[in-house]
Amino acid sequence: MAGTIGVIGTGSTAAVLSSCGGGGAGANKPLKAPGSYYVPNLVDFANDGQELKAGIIGCGGRGSGAAFNFLNAANGITITAIGDTFKDRVDSLAESLKSEKGIDIPESMRFVGLDAYKAVIDSGVDVVVVATPPNFRPIHFQYATEKGKHSFLEKPICVDPVGYRTIMATAKQAMAKNLCVITGTQRHHQRNYVAAYQKLMDGTIGEITGGTVYWNQSMLWFRERQADWSDCEWMIRDWVNWKWLSGDHIVEQHVHNLDVFTWFTGLKPKTAVGFGSRQRRVTGDQYDNFSIDFEMENGIHMHSMCRQIDGCANNVSEFFQGTKGCLYTDSGNNAVIKDLAGNEIWKYDFEAEKTSTVQQDPYVLEHVNWINHIRSNKPIDQASETAVACMAAIMGRESAYSGDMTTWDAMTASPLDYLPKDLNIGKMDMSGFTVLVPGKPLAKKE
Repeated sequence: MAGTIGVIGTGSTAAVLSSCGGGGAGANKPLKAPGSYYVPNLVDFANDGQELKAGIIGCGGRGSGAAFNFLNAANGITITAIGDTFKDRVDSLAESLKSEKGIDIPESMRFVGLDAYKAVIDSGVDVVVVATPPNFRPIHFQYATEKGKHSFLEKPICVDPVGYRTIMATAKQAMAKNLCVITGTQRHHQRNYVAAYQKLMDGTIGEITGGTVYWNQSMLWFRERQADWSDCEWMIRDWVNWKWLSGDHIVEQHVHNLDVFTWFTGLKPKTAVGFGSRQRRVTGDQYDNFSIDFEMENGIHMHSMCRQIDGCANNVSEFFQGTKGCLYTDSGNNAVIKDLAGNEIWKYDFEAEKTSTVQQDPYVLEHVNWINHIRSNKPIDQASETAVACMAAIMGRESAYSGDMTTWDAMTASPLDYLPKDLNIGKMDMSGFTVLVPGKPLAKKE
């Protein structure tokens, strides 16, 4: 995996789980030689070692969840500082930490405001969990790295080309400082996905010739504006519906599936052509469906589909076609390989995982792996790889918004920056937050 140092081999449990079923792997030509690609050691609990003090940046639903995922991953760890744009979010997490974990965060270590991340990072913590709205994550990662902190970055880690370049440059700095950076693309720490990845690398479906990825579900949450909320406060509290904050749902959510394809193939997209629209979303300025055709750098195609509309067919999965067969994976712990005749030749055994492991939650396992890297002094960079998946999503989004083909080269060099120039917690110029319409305007009739 690009940018990763300190390859960790799989433990005995992972080895057993990844070999469930048949498939005649001995006759296959591996896509990559064993040991040349990264496989996390998905043990149930992190090894004991140096004590670690964590700071949580972003105390909403995912930030609070990540805080407890971190605490459930190891002994000898704690949370000493928390920060968010809003005081009620900070106090809510503080109350949960005290009632559920006995961790008392004093008022002096509860930081509020758009600059709260600096106070958290400067408070004496060893590691930071960055779970703010996605647009802020490159800036927060950059500051944490400058201060020598190990970072856990929730996905997506950038929403525009400026953020992408910030992430890539900061990831290099993190590696130079011997830091460990793990991201919230939790499929990398979900055992059925790791096992499926190993089967692909073993050559079980042959050379990968294309595939499809999906995240189709019902409408996501939203926040109705309250009378006392400023423009900025409303958007940040309702962030998942605003493209400058979330990157739109193709970036914020569908990046998981795009990441699986770029991870499994090791390929970046060369071009993207797609479309999308807004049908039922009730707040914000985003689309609620996208369909994108990606041509990868070696010429194969990936079709990407995502939707957030009630009452439609749902599907969260990935499909890979190979010269010898096909692979299906999904978030429900399924992974199945079939040959070209449609015969099932391998299936991931989740029941075996449940009986042979204690921890099956990938949200916890990603923190286990992070802590183990830190304690063993083996730096790791998942940010660079996750940034590739984010850029793929950005390419697809901008193609749908404009109606044009986008290219990797043009988009990675683009000056496009979604961060508002007048960002402040009060009144903002809302005229630019509009739903985009693809294509050139119709010519006026004389």
